Amino acid sequence: MTEIRTTCAYCGVGCGIRATVTGDRQVRIEGDPDHPANRGRLCSKGTHLGETVGLEGRLLHPMIGKRRASWDKALDLVAKRFRDTIAQHGPDSVAFYVSGQLLTEDYYVANKLMKGFIGSANIDTNSRLCMSSAVAGHTRAFGEDIVPASYEDIDAADLIVLVGSNTAWCHPIVYQRIRARCDAGAKLVVIDPRRTETAEQADLHLAIRPGSDVALMNGALAWARTAGVVDEDFLSASLAVPEDFWTVLDEGSDLWSVAKTCDVAPADLRRFYEWFAATPRTVTLFSQGINQSTAGTDQVNAILNLHLATGRIGKPGAAPFSITGQPNAMGGREVGGLASTLAAHMDFAPENRARVQRFWASPGIASKPGLKAVDLFRELGQGRIKALWIMATNPAVSMPDAGSVRDALAACPFVVVSDVIAETDSSTYAHVRLPAAAWGEKDGTVTNSDRTISRQRAFLPLPGEARPDWWIVKEVGRRMGWKTAFSYDRPAEIWREHCRLSAYENDGTRLFALPGRSSGGHAEYDAMAPFRWGGTPFADGRFPTPDGRARLIPVTQKPLPEPLRDWPMTLNTGRYRDHWHTMTRTGLAPKLARHREEPLVEVHPDDAARLALNDGGLARVATPQGESLYRVSVSAGQRPGELFVPIHWTDRTAKGGRTGLLPRPLTDPYSGQPGFKRTPASIAAVATRWRGFVILTGEAVATPDCLWATRVAIPRGWLWEVAGDDNPAVLETLLPKGQRIEATDPARGSHRVAVIADDRLAAVLFLTERGELPSRDWLIAQLSAGEIAPTILAGRASGATADRGAIVCACFDIGVRTIVSAIRDQQLADVAAIGAALGAGTNCGSCRPALARLLAETQEPAHAHG
Repeated sequence: MTEIRTTCAYCGVGCGIRATVTGDRQVRIEGDPDHPANRGRLCSKGTHLGETVGLEGRLLHPMIGKRRASWDKALDLVAKRFRDTIAQHGPDSVAFYVSGQLLTEDYYVANKLMKGFIGSANIDTNSRLCMSSAVAGHTRAFGEDIVPASYEDIDAADLIVLVGSNTAWCHPIVYQRIRARCDAGAKLVVIDPRRTETAEQADLHLAIRPGSDVALMNGALAWARTAGVVDEDFLSASLAVPEDFWTVLDEGSDLWSVAKTCDVAPADLRRFYEWFAATPRTVTLFSQGINQSTAGTDQVNAILNLHLATGRIGKPGAAPFSITGQPNAMGGREVGGLASTLAAHMDFAPENRARVQRFWASPGIASKPGLKAVDLFRELGQGRIKALWIMATNPAVSMPDAGSVRDALAACPFVVVSDVIAETDSSTYAHVRLPAAAWGEKDGTVTNSDRTISRQRAFLPLPGEARPDWWIVKEVGRRMGWKTAFSYDRPAEIWREHCRLSAYENDGTRLFALPGRSSGGHAEYDAMAPFRWGGTPFADGRFPTPDGRARLIPVTQKPLPEPLRDWPMTLNTGRYRDHWHTMTRTGLAPKLARHREEPLVEVHPDDAARLALNDGGLARVATPQGESLYRVSVSAGQRPGELFVPIHWTDRTAKGGRTGLLPRPLTDPYSGQPGFKRTPASIAAVATRWRGFVILTGEAVATPDCLWATRVAIPRGWLWEVAGDDNPAVLETLLPKGQRIEATDPARGSHRVAVIADDRLAAVLFLTERGELPSRDWLIAQLSAGEIAPTILAGRASGATADRGAIVCACFDIGVRTIVSAIRDQQLADVAAIGAALGAGTNCGSCRPALARLLAETQEPAHAHG
């Protein structure tokens, strides 16, 4: 068996992986101890990547409409329709919407085709939704989109500030690095409206009012100036300071005004400001809570101002650090995947356009920035975009105001979707579907959050007729008439061209450059080890601006609106620990699916009591854009008046949880990034007459036609959690043929069915109106049992059976009741002891905050009586 070194398919941490094929579509996954990003550690998602490489649900052949087609016919049609549309309506009548799931080589070819040969900049990426405010902020301050930090800075920091990031869940390997540094004495401050698992482990948690980040950071800089820690020498030598900067900063930035604006205790705010002022080695990491705002760029610049003015940049352990969400968001930024950039960190200035056109020998390069994502789909809906190609993303789910996005897709004359999955919410609207290679089948490079470029290597064969994205795009380019420009035979050729462009006529005014990387051959590309470009940016105090100085950008806190009468709540959105985007990958992994089986709306206990919301009940969350159902989770970690919902569920996986329907399509004026984090909303309880679950072997069936249904992957099949207020008989249609065993209890409104086929359990249906439902674990295990248990309709084995409870540690599949029992029975005193006893928390560590909470809750009664 050959071990292949590759890179994880998930977040921007960019963890190295060792993959060993052990059978047909089977692979053993291990962390690569030699990779600088993770040093052998993997989070729960990376650990279980081997469960996601099967072919269930895959698109394996080109499709025109509902019919299978040859590659030639499909590609010829795409090329013809784009060519004809351009001829009739001009190059700006077509668009590409691409993805941070693409490799750099894929991104490069798509950007070259659209901007250099079609002649429009209407190519944008779903990275617009997660980190474009960081791009705009970096560019405003530094003159170029440079992340001036590395993971090693975390190792050297004495104060670590996390802003708008549930790092323990969203970037677990970075979080473990943070915890290791905190264990060595560094302090951790978490700034987040929610008391997340990350916040629970902090030395200080500031649960600020959503949208008040500019006030908080301006206040920190004002405090630093008063404390005398503004670096006057650095300010004089390396910064351009607008004449009114300090005057603007001082307005409303005193401690008491900031505390009122942010709705935090002045004493807590003072502690943060004192720690920052006293700690030269400070790293401030920020993510979607900062970026996904209609003031996202100003919020980024408020953080950058603080670090620049205090000289905490370009030094070990001192940097602002944007941590990205997608595996190759950074690679897309490098090649120009955003509509607002040209290529290789160049904008659309005339000299840059001329330079790139010379390099590409293009017939007519884009003359101006293109449509950013929200504007692109708005123009699509208004009929100005006539042909759209969607690559490796699902905008019908992920875009804000997704209902309008669906209407726009339905009205578009020609939609192409190239994807791994056959049926997605977006591919429903496709006239042509093109089967793309998946992770494990792709060959190329990715760039992680700290500018480290790593190879992603194929270790599985291409299934069916699937092809790499770069191949699909270059074939369309050739059929549109540009054969020479798109004559690539392998990704190494694209990589070398990308490297040459980065250094072409680059006299050092742009820091992004890959000199020396374009001369190697195929063997050197195949053997490429991870490397970080750019060294330590700004260590010399020089910046890629015309005068070599960074800019302090005056930013002011915008007034925060009061609750609206009809929409009195504030809606926040985000990720769950063990799921990713729209679950086309993680939704296949049984061990990941059980941590959060259903989409929950988290609500503060006071709001739940006031609105008659029951923990575990259903509720409808509504905004002016749309509405969707969620399971209620009453959580003291929410601020009163605020709600939190996850982004992952789709029409393919649930009848509710459609979060994309809810946010406003309002964007930051500089970055064009949508504001997902602060939407006016309402919530109301939804009554149901019955609830239950269905467990099925085999492949997934269509979503049950009832009020509430969510699909959960399990070994050998699927679990559907269901509820409704109509006739539940529709659920009977889900059951396969076979021998039926049934039991009905009219007193509890209970109905239970087991289906036996070929002497094995094939399905169960459990429904109740007033009674209790058994744990699903034992019944799920019966799908693999060699014989039918006589107590199958009881939902448990004869005698007492242990119920492990909700999954806490996905890496080792350990539930809450198992952990609590071990704490009590073995008198476990700390998280390390839990790990030694059960293994929980010893792999990725993302469950350690939850373990610490369980430990405290379990030991609390004993302490109370001690």
